[in-house]
Amino acid sequence: MERKLISIGNSLGVSLPVELLRKYSLEKGDEIIIADIDGKIVLSKKQRVPLIKGISDDFFHVLNESVEKYDAAIKGLVDR
Repeated sequence: MERKLISIGNSLGVSLPVELLRKYSLEKGDEIIIADIDGKIVLSKKQRVPLIKGISDDFFHVLNESVEKYDAAIKGLVDR
């Protein structure tokens, strides 16, 4: 399959054929991983970890914000 790069704002992008979207169950909003492997661009679907019952959808977002905010304090606890 061949595709042309298209302008998306100040960036470039590529559309994916519907056959691949269906085959790999890709939907709008899914995240993909882009890797440079042996000189080739490799795309893969980011695997989602199912949340444990009772954990809200924004749990990891809030957790990441907290870790970033208190990074120095958390690292300081290691030495205690």
